[in-house]
Amino acid sequence: MIGLQGKTALVTGGSSGIGQAIAIRLADEGVKVAINYVGAPAGAEMTRDVIDAAVDSCVCSMRDKGQEPLLVEADVSDEDQVAAMFAKTIDHSDREPYYSLAERLYHVHGERGLDPFDPLASADFPHPAMSDEPRIAELRRDLRDAGLSPFSLPMGIMIDEANPATSACIRCENCDGFPCLVQAKADAHVVCVEPALRHPNVTLLTDAYVSTLETTAGGRSISGVVVERHGTVERYSADIVVTSAGAINSAALLLRSANDRHPDGLANSSGMVGRNLMLHNNSSPIAISKTPNPTKFQKTLGINDFYYGDGVWPFPLGAIQMLGRSDAFTMSLDAPDAADPAELTARSLDFWLTTEDLPRLDNRVTVNGHGQIELHYTPNNLEAHARLVDKFKGLLDAMQCHGEVMEETHYLGGKLGINGVAHQNGTLRFGHDAATSVLDVNCRAHDVDNLFAVDASFFVSSSATNPTLTIIANALRVAEHIAGVLDAPALLETAVGS
Repeated sequence: MIGLQGKTALVTGGSSGIGQAIAIRLADEGVKVAINYVGAPAGAEMTRDVIDAAVDSCVCSMRDKGQEPLLVEADVSDEDQVAAMFAKTIDHSDREPYYSLAERLYHVHGERGLDPFDPLASADFPHPAMSDEPRIAELRRDLRDAGLSPFSLPMGIMIDEANPATSACIRCENCDGFPCLVQAKADAHVVCVEPALRHPNVTLLTDAYVSTLETTAGGRSISGVVVERHGTVERYSADIVVTSAGAINSAALLLRSANDRHPDGLANSSGMVGRNLMLHNNSSPIAISKTPNPTKFQKTLGINDFYYGDGVWPFPLGAIQMLGRSDAFTMSLDAPDAADPAELTARSLDFWLTTEDLPRLDNRVTVNGHGQIELHYTPNNLEAHARLVDKFKGLLDAMQCHGEVMEETHYLGGKLGINGVAHQNGTLRFGHDAATSVLDVNCRAHDVDNLFAVDASFFVSSSATNPTLTIIANALRVAEHIAGVLDAPALLETAVGS
């Protein structure tokens, strides 16, 4: 077949017979195949397994061409299910490659296939998973013996464990929550900002507060970016204006920029600016191991077995993962009555539990009459999170830990409340309908032609995972779109590297 590589095919009846044969043949030609099924997924899973077996035996070239099948459940006699099926297939086909690009750009280490709910990917992780230190390796074995599927936590870090003498990362104990003094953490500063500043046409303004965005008289275009800097007011203009201030501050900026054409806030004809703020339900429990834990870098392990439920509760619970180590000082804050916080620290195993919170109109960002940001947030989906915490506590014995846990109250507020906004998202949701969303599917404001919002504000739902990779992947996608708008060549592959 000619010209099919990289195309997308949705195969109904792909669970057996002719449909299965067609799906396998298309996959062999490098086509992104979506296999439709209704009811039990066994037939579609069999088709996927046949493709995987062909890949493993080198009969099929599909994985070599970066493709992997997508299973989509839908009753083709139901119009709404058919529409949802096409939307899911198109969404995966259009957006997934940017996740792989993001993983390359941010030097992500990991291993596919260990997480039972590993999303489909067009490429392997660019670097091998980080190794477990001995106590964490023991923990991994104990969790497997308990019937779970612990996986290697994907990490964006510049480490080469095969060649430690030349590795940028030295695997120190001050990684999680700290800036990296050897520039080995693959964060935005190291990976994107510093390289961008090497270009003569890039300027970074520091100590610059963007107070408002001004529009043309008709209100359809940004004409000025008003900046307060070093006690003076400066104005800038550009063909394209992008706000990437985070879900809270991007929404606040648009609300502060209200004018005669946008009386309720810039780009707010829908009334959705600032609404649907999501933060996740997060807890950071500390388990006390029955044996010493000398681990320096313990953030190498995750558990998603309860992500979609526990077999009793019919709704998703969320994710469990390791966290950076507590030290004696922070332990003294968490356990002020402890006789020896250092002794507790020597046996601590630190975890992070995340459950999805749901978008609610009344959970929102507002700006008061003095221009100050106010957050209005009522937690929801708390029963699911409580059940996840109970599941975690039920694993303590299997993990060779004592039966009680402590809450890391120092870590952004322990059981995170309104002061824990590291996972902030929502507030400028994207969509096709300008009446119910702020941004279009390319993250351009429906109401303002040259304004884009490229951060976590575009999220419609939050899932129960760290939003960072989705933010990065979407930024790469939108950057490619903006390059097209500006009639510039697509530079993503050059920027990311081969």
